[in-house]
Amino acid sequence: MKTYVISKKETEKVLGLLNKTWTNVSIPKVKNIKVFEIENNKSIVVIDSLLGVFINNEFMLPFLGKTDILDKFPSITVDPGSIKFICNGAKILRPGIVKFESFAKNEIVAVKDERFAKYLSVGLALDDSSVAEKLQKGYVVDNLHFVGDKFWNSYKEISFRI
Repeated sequence: MKTYVISKKETEKVLGLLNKTWTNVSIPKVKNIKVFEIENNKSIVVIDSLLGVFINNEFMLPFLGKTDILDKFPSITVDPGSIKFICNGAKILRPGIVKFESFAKNEIVAVKDERFAKYLSVGLALDDSSVAEKLQKGYVVDNLHFVGDKFWNSYKEISFRI
């Protein structure tokens, strides 16, 4: 796993991206961002106390371990039968969803379990919540970061270096 600090120019790009996509979160102004590269085009990014999962240099998702940040994003709640599949990387299907918060297409959405309200995954909405609620079947959220994935397991290794 490579660790490095990105340049000021790259830092500005990342902060600009975050300000556009993480509208409910106050992004600190920093000069340097630390990056832990998990594999090619997949990294954990540290910005002060914020942790993000950076995928393909396109978008950054909040890290699942930071519930205070996840609370600021819209979420869906899934039934217990969906948990095993979600934690293995499956997209979130409409039949397993028991509760919706309001979200737009391509917005970051957190996924919680019904029983304990723990966060299971984070992904991008494939449709608006108003459209998704009316569906009987089909995909609702593209699961991009979940409990037990490479980011989750790598965090255990790097948490002492943050």
